Amino acid sequence: MDTGDQIHGEHGTGGNVPGAPSRVALYSHDTQGLGHVRRNIELASALVAANPDTDVLLLTGNPEATALPLPPNTDIATLPTVRKDADGGYDSRRMNASLESVLRMRTQIITAALDAYDPQLLIVDKVALGLGAELEPALRMLRARGNNRCVLGLREILDAPDIAVREWQAARTSQSIDRYYDEVWVYGDRGVYDPVVEYHLPDAVAGKIVYTGYLGNGRGLGTTTLIRDRPSLAPPAQPYSLCLVGGGQDGLELAETFVRAQLPAGQVGVVLTGPFMRRSARQRLRQLVDDKPDKTLVEFVPDPGDFIDRAASVVSMAGYNSVCELLTSGARTLLVPRAKPRTEQLLRARRMSELGLVDMVGPADLSSRILGDWLGTADQTKPRRYPIDLDGLSRIPRLAAALLERNQSTATEGGSHAA
Repeated sequence: MDTGDQIHGEHGTGGNVPGAPSRVALYSHDTQGLGHVRRNIELASALVAANPDTDVLLLTGNPEATALPLPPNTDIATLPTVRKDADGGYDSRRMNASLESVLRMRTQIITAALDAYDPQLLIVDKVALGLGAELEPALRMLRARGNNRCVLGLREILDAPDIAVREWQAARTSQSIDRYYDEVWVYGDRGVYDPVVEYHLPDAVAGKIVYTGYLGNGRGLGTTTLIRDRPSLAPPAQPYSLCLVGGGQDGLELAETFVRAQLPAGQVGVVLTGPFMRRSARQRLRQLVDDKPDKTLVEFVPDPGDFIDRAASVVSMAGYNSVCELLTSGARTLLVPRAKPRTEQLLRARRMSELGLVDMVGPADLSSRILGDWLGTADQTKPRRYPIDLDGLSRIPRLAAALLERNQSTATEGGSHAA
């Protein structure tokens, strides 16, 4: 498939897609936050909605994923946990074990699971060989069989180009794609950000890239949400502004600034802290909210979609999933991205702002006065200047089916994709 080739379908994934896979595995290394596994859950939902006979196995390094709503026919295998420290290194998150021994366990679990499950399609999130190359034995095994297709899924922005290129080379990503992967799905709109151009990807990689569009429209439609059944998790009945801080690891400053900001008359403010905000940070924020009768703190909801859809305005960090949800809802949005340890969010927010999709305030310029001024702005309906592609979830099942059909045609002709 040529670079930039896309399968254009109507919005939605209902109905059987001919040739759709019946066994899919999705891997995410998940050393921090829920972003990777949440993206894979959305992919699983789209695939099952397109073919209700599809089974999905999620492999994740994040046990908190078991609290998230899942689509039918989907199960989770969690791996021994690893965390990223402030310097970007890794160690065991829970056990008194060396990183090497934890990675050995993870490798054996991954390989055994994929050996027994024998997926027709394996979709890997971001890291081609997995954390510490833990996925490579399984990739080698599947490639030797010759009847399993492998896809690398990438968010549209990895990091600043110089850093992304350096990490890409150090991880042997191009060589791994050439050896183990059939396609690379970029979950974005190349008109917003084109990693082939920005990261100077080699022709061998560029030739496997498919731009799916952002994973926006259709999010959450295939999962069982718990929000409507639990009144304590429901959005307020009165008009409100919303603050999102992603997983919450580094969201305290934005949350505190929002709580101190003045709201428009008649509104309340809701802060979703995320599941990974430190206890001390959450307690500090709770004390601040207790003195603000117009502010409410919600520590965790499995799916923030209901809160976003009903909000008058949203102030948010600029993680991939949050931005997809915000763009899909059409919510009036102010992005306040993190700028370290990666500049991914800063680049995404800047590009989205330049295209007229959102407003943006850099983290160095953040203040309660600026937030209050923005929240009180009369212009509540800012038209989009760029027709962003948000239909990735409706294309994924057709991309998967097309990939498997090509494999079957090749096998029938006596060929093989096996290396």
